[in-house]
Amino acid sequence: MCQKDRREALKLKNNVLSLDATDIDILEALQNDCRQTYMAIGKRLGIAHSTVYERIKKMEEQHVIKKYTAVVDAERIGARKITAIVGVYTDPKETEKVAARLAESPEVIELYTCLAEELLISAKVIAADQERLHAFIANSVAPLPGVIRIRTSIVTKKLKETQFSIGNELKGAHL
Repeated sequence: MCQKDRREALKLKNNVLSLDATDIDILEALQNDCRQTYMAIGKRLGIAHSTVYERIKKMEEQHVIKKYTAVVDAERIGARKITAIVGVYTDPKETEKVAARLAESPEVIELYTCLAEELLISAKVIAADQERLHAFIANSVAPLPGVIRIRTSIVTKKLKETQFSIGNELKGAHL
């Protein structure tokens, strides 16, 4: 399949890519185990491995598939860290600048802007210990222009942590 055909195979509707059931099945297979061969996925789905290859390539080109990665259990390898959810309340005119600066910090592993009673930046932060967490907040967050106040919650127990899964509930739906 040529590159033009691949682009046409993923249809755009309201600037959102529309995936068919085969695309969703392939994505689900990759999310379960991205080390599977095209042949194994094709056999499982009852389609040719060349079809799997072409579908995956088009989804990579269209950035549906952003990257392949390994999920590491940090505690299992002894990399115990303190995790905190840091709420950063900002002057609304400075929110985007504060968020951009926080996004550059290696301690910040997730970052969101939220609409609540006030505009809020919510950051999931990791640090080696409480002292380093405090130093990060005091030296890297608090001094940023536009920061009004900071609320920090230390995670004491992880009850669930997952990534987005294409899942069966999306089969037949247009993403």
